[in-house]
Amino acid sequence: MGDMGAFEDAVAAWAVGGSGGPARELASRLGVRAAVLLEGRSDVAAVDALAAGRGRDLAAEGVCVLSIDGAMSVGRYARLLGSPGLGLRLTGLCDEAERDYYARGFEAAGAAQRDFFVCAADLEDELIRALGVARVAELVREEGDGRPLQTFLRQPAQQGRAPQQQLRRFLGTKKGRKIHYGRVLVEALEAHQVPQPLERLLAVL
Repeated sequence: MGDMGAFEDAVAAWAVGGSGGPARELASRLGVRAAVLLEGRSDVAAVDALAAGRGRDLAAEGVCVLSIDGAMSVGRYARLLGSPGLGLRLTGLCDEAERDYYARGFEAAGAAQRDFFVCAADLEDELIRALGVARVAELVREEGDGRPLQTFLRQPAQQGRAPQQQLRRFLGTKKGRKIHYGRVLVEALEAHQVPQPLERLLAVL
């Protein structure tokens, strides 16, 4: 595990009631200057993939990209990492349905609403729309998931749904699949296809 990974673990332990000492010590030693608060690990995979594709090492730049395991936790993490706690620059990415959680959490931590970015539905939806249904289906087949996708599409619950909705749902049907495709879909993007929330997030770091 890298040093930034150790910092992320220290923050997670702090968030559930542990001591903040290890996180403070690591933040100082590593020169952590900013924290990106993301709802889940698939979002982390996508942000990391985009940064790597642009030749950037966010950890080396002092940026912690952190999964907070759901938007309802954003207020707690924002207080620990923002001005009430470590004093880091806060930014983040959330689903449209979770905007209010982020707005309240960032405000309570002294960060502005303009400092986080909102996906129309969620990041998977943004990526599918950016690439197009045909390209995403092609990537799914290339990754060896063509047969599971066809089985999924034959399910009664999927009949009548738009292809984009079907693909979005498919990505969440198996543990780890959303994380895997968070990276795969971002790596397949052309420069002009990067969804605006993701592009704007990386630009502020």
